[in-house]
Amino acid sequence: MEIRTLLIDDEDLARQEMRYLLAAFPDVRVLDEATNAADALAKINRYRPDLIFLDINMPGRSGFELLSELDESPQVVFVTAYDEYAVRAFETNALDYLLKPVRPERLEKTIAAVRQ
Repeated sequence: MEIRTLLIDDEDLARQEMRYLLAAFPDVRVLDEATNAADALAKINRYRPDLIFLDINMPGRSGFELLSELDESPQVVFVTAYDEYAVRAFETNALDYLLKPVRPERLEKTIAAVRQ
């Protein structure tokens, strides 16, 4: 089964790194990228991804604010440099919470959870 994915992060380098790491998983297809919540909302509605990798701190609206605007939410993996949002992330039913820089072995566990 293919896992249709969207990368949402305001940092170009972070999106590039995640795309590189996800290339190790042939069943994960990155549909597109978004740099802010408004762009992400449009792309989520357009693509209806199975999974989003979502940064928390972005210009305009946060990742949490984006999730509150969705009628239906795909599976969510937060990817951030800040550990203090972890509890709140899991309260939003996030599948996982990855700290930057993302370690390949940690991402492997996340993808295994998505597959289940």
